[in-house]
Amino acid sequence: MRQTIIYLIILFLLQALSAAAQENDDPTSNPNQKVALVIGNSNYMNGPLLNPVNDARAMAAALRETGFEVLEYINLNTFADMKRAIREFGRQIQNGGVGLFYYAGHGMQVNGKNYLIPTEAEIYAEEEVEYEAVDVGFVLVQMEIARNRMNIIILDACRNNPFARTWRSGATGLAFINAPAGTLIAYATAPGSIASDGTGENGLYTEEL
Repeated sequence: MRQTIIYLIILFLLQALSAAAQENDDPTSNPNQKVALVIGNSNYMNGPLLNPVNDARAMAAALRETGFEVLEYINLNTFADMKRAIREFGRQIQNGGVGLFYYAGHGMQVNGKNYLIPTEAEIYAEEEVEYEAVDVGFVLVQMEIARNRMNIIILDACRNNPFARTWRSGATGLAFINAPAGTLIAYATAPGSIASDGTGENGLYTEEL
């Protein structure tokens, strides 16, 4: 898995850098700016997780070492907390730079949309999800508003969903997202599948990444 991830990321970066070289006549662009938003949610009221906080801290440290300015958030409790962090991330991305969003924690798909779940979410039915959890599409919108050339979204959020055991859809994992041009979306496992939280200090996916 490690070789596949590295190959895909390198290929994507080469393509994006080639496009940036052809479009560097924009005086407002800043191709050297790299901003990352890293969120790790572990302390769930329903279904606490072992490793997302460790994963987020490890990822934030690795990104700082490679020159990213990192916005790091641990255990965001509410829908409003998560949207506020994502909006701040959107404001800090500049035209022409690199934006990277990393999330570890509970996530789910409902009606083909992917949602990231705050730690204090209270979800008793599918119809409540959009009011308690953040649509991944909101992250994509913030990136689109920023008009930066290169975006990466890493979702380590395919763990077993404690909220959906009695729901009628029975959908597992996350749904496939058709990434817009200039955006790479990486999942911890195949769409519709469940990833392991791991038994060590990190989840299996982030440990390899």
